[in-house]
Amino acid sequence: MSDKASRLLEGSIFRSLLILAIPIVLANVLQSAYQLTDAFWVGRLGGDAVAAVSVSFPVVFLLISLGIGFAVAGSTLIAQYVGAGNQAMVDHVAAQTLLMVTLASLVLGGIGVICAPYILQLMGVTPAVYDGALGFMRYSFIGLIFTFGFAIFQSVMRGVGEVTMPMYIVLGTVILNFGMDPLLIFGWGPLPAQGVMGAAQATLVTQGLAAAIGLFVLFGGKYGIHVRLGHFIPDPAFIRRAFALGFPASIEQSARALGITVLVFLISSFGTLTVAAYGVGTNILQFAIIPAMGLSMAIATLVGQNIGANNIQRAADIARLGAWISFGGLSAIGLLTFLFARQMVAFFVPDDIAVIEEGARFVRIMSFSFGFMALQLALTGVFRAAGNMMATMIIALVSQWVLQFPIAYILSKHTALGAEGLWWSFPISSVLTCLITQVWYAGGSWKKTNLVAKDSVAEHVMQEIIIEEGSRH
Repeated sequence: MSDKASRLLEGSIFRSLLILAIPIVLANVLQSAYQLTDAFWVGRLGGDAVAAVSVSFPVVFLLISLGIGFAVAGSTLIAQYVGAGNQAMVDHVAAQTLLMVTLASLVLGGIGVICAPYILQLMGVTPAVYDGALGFMRYSFIGLIFTFGFAIFQSVMRGVGEVTMPMYIVLGTVILNFGMDPLLIFGWGPLPAQGVMGAAQATLVTQGLAAAIGLFVLFGGKYGIHVRLGHFIPDPAFIRRAFALGFPASIEQSARALGITVLVFLISSFGTLTVAAYGVGTNILQFAIIPAMGLSMAIATLVGQNIGANNIQRAADIARLGAWISFGGLSAIGLLTFLFARQMVAFFVPDDIAVIEEGARFVRIMSFSFGFMALQLALTGVFRAAGNMMATMIIALVSQWVLQFPIAYILSKHTALGAEGLWWSFPISSVLTCLITQVWYAGGSWKKTNLVAKDSVAEHVMQEIIIEEGSRH
């Protein structure tokens, strides 16, 4: 294994977390810059354009979530194989995961392109929003293969402890996206103005470039992993195993995405102003939560590697320290967000006073729970690292369908709060979900799972490698 991966299994936990978390956070910040850049330029088109992107995102996220389970399964197995020192299986898992996710993205993207008009009609979007939302949604569906491809590349690199290369790739494509957005949205010279669709087109091009570079790196073999064409021959035994591991992860992500989609239906019933405020507010939330998501990924990688190496006590110490850092850091960010909520919203929609006021109200209410969101993310990262996807699935189902949506519906439709009741459902459900996650973590079941011990799939792959090597001599 690479020296970097080996160093993460010993020494200072805080240092290991920083080595992984800082580049991951920076890469995630840059990745979010795609959405932020789109939101910045689209916001100059007015509230209808912002609403078009806002109603499209949850639907696109839902289809991404249906296929992302394989990626979660692959990254979990890679981290544990790294800890076990099995380089051959790291390469094999990377290629098989990329194969499965590519096929899933083609199927899901095709379904999305066909069904987009019916989805928007079902959501009841206004005529002023419909055309922009349809174009944005369809281009996003076409780009699923690139979105999935680069996500797999990042997961693989993270599993082997190499997190700086993805960051550099994202940096370059974000700069390119920032330059392309205004050209395609507003037009320039012979380029016609595409409006909202221009933002999706720019992201499609830059994400495609990122995926192509990532694939080149995986075949290059310079960063602790080297896939070959032979690795892409379908392995039924591994696919069955990955499906069994990834299915709960897909259900988890889909439950969250479907919950957000249904919530948008509820939000849409309050009109374009509320939808636009929600869109801007969630953009700010996605950006604010990035440090916690990055730390959660770092925790998952380190915990997974140490479980693979049978170092359970160090894995528990990583989880504990990471959880405290997440809670403290995001609580501080929540305070800053509360104080500067209006200025943040105005950055995205500078000329719409009504959206600024309602968006700021939403952001301030959400900010109370940032620390609890971060703590919950840290602990679910531990569950994923251990391969306990069932826990994360159940927690997601409870969070979205037992807590947030019912709370949002009751507070908005059956109290005097109205639209403000929608906003309060976010912190209330976040705090309750965090408490449930803490109780589950304290039970300690995650410590009993080692996915790579007595691994029949790995034994089969190793036998094939030995036979292949022998035939060469």
